[in-house]
Amino acid sequence: MVKGKQDSGTGNVFGMKAESGRWLFVVLGFIINICLGSVYAYSVFKGPIQKLFNVGAFEGGLPFMVFLAFFAILMFFGGRLLEKLGPKMVGVIGGILVGGGWILSGLLPQVFPSIWMLVITYGVIAGAGVGLAYGGPIAVASRWFPDRKGLAVGLTIAGFGGSPFITAYVSSKLIAASGPLNAFLMLGIVFLVLIILLSMFLRFPAAGWKPSGWQLATGAAAGADLDTGKMTKTSTFWGLFLSYTIGCLAGLMAIGISSPVGTELINLDAATAAMLVGVFAIFNGAGRPLFGWLTDRIKPRGSSVVSLAIILVASLIMLQASKGTVVLYTVCFAALWLCLGGWLAIAPTSTTSFFGPKHYARNYGVVFFAYGIGAILANVISGQSKDLFGNYNVAFIITAVLAAIGIVLCIFLMRPPKIK
Repeated sequence: MVKGKQDSGTGNVFGMKAESGRWLFVVLGFIINICLGSVYAYSVFKGPIQKLFNVGAFEGGLPFMVFLAFFAILMFFGGRLLEKLGPKMVGVIGGILVGGGWILSGLLPQVFPSIWMLVITYGVIAGAGVGLAYGGPIAVASRWFPDRKGLAVGLTIAGFGGSPFITAYVSSKLIAASGPLNAFLMLGIVFLVLIILLSMFLRFPAAGWKPSGWQLATGAAAGADLDTGKMTKTSTFWGLFLSYTIGCLAGLMAIGISSPVGTELINLDAATAAMLVGVFAIFNGAGRPLFGWLTDRIKPRGSSVVSLAIILVASLIMLQASKGTVVLYTVCFAALWLCLGGWLAIAPTSTTSFFGPKHYARNYGVVFFAYGIGAILANVISGQSKDLFGNYNVAFIITAVLAAIGIVLCIFLMRPPKIK
């Protein structure tokens, strides 16, 4: 526990009985994650940004790729800071970087018109801020809900996945009205205020607190508190890490190309494509509590296999997509967004279940590097597929093959680690 950062008592939260009041931490985390998850609306920005800077598909995706990479990298350091400073302070620092990065993305490229300026302001600065701020609400929900960890974490981060339902629509309107750079500026101001304000209320429960009548079950989570060094030496870790990478690669690729595929391949107009991104975001958000609940019920290995099987089927079906196949496109991309949301509930829940809660912040910081690797590979695969072959078919072939490999990895490696 973080000394001095816990709830001061064990009976009340926000003036209510702890068992009821703790749900407000889920609400706070959900709203914070709506701000943080606005990166998933990037496909709405991608086309206008490519036109503004006169770049191809790969370069147009660089700010998104770098954002997600720095998100993953700073998650590791965010976990360490969380142990020292607590969720409130880390959330405030993260909020300053997120809001500041978006604001600078609206200002500096007007002075220095280059895609690389956007890579720095949006990708590096805002991405780093999300990496710092993201872990706090998850850790808070996890500690307040030892009895419903998967559900609480899933609901908390549902805001991240569901964010484009709001931010893609708002962004498309702002872009149409005043261009992508002004959209970055205006959204950045909103994010700066909201993240800082809501983070001020985040805190951990007092040491030893638990829900009334609840007892820790015997099993891996009860007896296996592995530190990061011991965790990375287990085959369980590598099964989780590699499967998580594959799940993120497929989902992030879909998120990055949703709007271009809709307009270029399916022949939708820009407004309809942006609307569908918002629809996909609902599935992404729903995937978190759904797969969090599923992980509680059929264990991490079972929920992981289900997710990767859906990715495999959706990738294969997308090879049949063509002009006018709106239903096929909608179903497949909804499924891919759903599974990305699912992995962002499966992975943190699995980390606690397999390796214990004591070192969760640092351990999940390492596990989350899979997300960053997936983000980089997703942009390389989708961008090169489009630039070299003129379509995304090769990209979907690759995700189908990787999903099949991931299923095998889950079956054989994602088992509770043996404690020596």
